[in-house]
Amino acid sequence: MNDLIDGIHHTGDILVRGRSVYDPHLEVISLRKRMGMVFQKSNPFPKSIYENVIYSLRVAGQNNRTVLDETVERSLRGAALWDEVKDRLQESALGLSGGQMQRLCIARAIANRPEILLMDEPCSALDPVATGKIEELIRQLRKEFTIVIVTHNMQQAARIFGLHRLFLSRQAD
Repeated sequence: MNDLIDGIHHTGDILVRGRSVYDPHLEVISLRKRMGMVFQKSNPFPKSIYENVIYSLRVAGQNNRTVLDETVERSLRGAALWDEVKDRLQESALGLSGGQMQRLCIARAIANRPEILLMDEPCSALDPVATGKIEELIRQLRKEFTIVIVTHNMQQAARIFGLHRLFLSRQAD
């Protein structure tokens, strides 16, 4: 995401399917198409719930109504939001609660079936109930996607990824 910013440098490497994301010959657009991104603060577009979910498909030129409808339902179900919004798909996404908006952003991120889902502090702006829903959702999504999550909350990481034993053994050392 920072390839066009002057003065940025990094150490280490990130490999996707054995290839460095920093390889100067890697086509960045194709890499980005294989990733979904969920930001710290929910960022629904000022569009309907339906249009938010299928945004990436529309950009790619998909106009088949059956494909779009199936993608909306699959993605909203995948984000544990379908039952709450199925009768309001044409309403503005900006009318959702904070937790619902974050789950909508997750639905949008998984709509094009990315290989990798990047999540930057996905629960930081949420209340405990919404946080619990997002954590459970991430536990379910990790069955289908490679998930990279940034969090300062080590207990949250342990809950999501089942790292309780690791943290317990480190505390004992």
